[in-house]
Amino acid sequence: QLQLVESGGGLVQPGGSLRLSCATSGFNLDYYAIGWFRQAPGKEREGVSCISSRGPTINYADSVKGRFTISRDNAKNTMYLQMNSLKHEDTAVYYCAAKWTHLSYECSLRSDTYDYWGQGTQVTVSS
Repeated sequence: QLQLVESGGGLVQPGGSLRLSCATSGFNLDYYAIGWFRQAPGKEREGVSCISSRGPTINYADSVKGRFTISRDNAKNTMYLQMNSLKHEDTAVYYCAAKWTHLSYECSLRSDTYDYWGQGTQVTVSS
């Protein structure tokens, strides 16, 4: 059974850092593009970052460029999102997602293109 489980969320002060992890099981991560998405109360889910299965190609939303870093460790079946210089507007539930792409250099920040999702982890940036 394919599963994605996020961890690492929590409460952090503005300017602080968090590292989110997404542990996967039940599939070979080598062939999947992966992404991080977030959804704040009353807002639509938005793409934060993605990384292709091959290359890699990495994309970031403009709002997080220079502050967030996505990475993957296929040997551990885990992906990460390092978040630095956090702002109030980064407060949201963060989700990891996977999309089967075989071996592709592409990844998308569109949530409707992803097949598998974690349950989400809350990130709250507040003083």
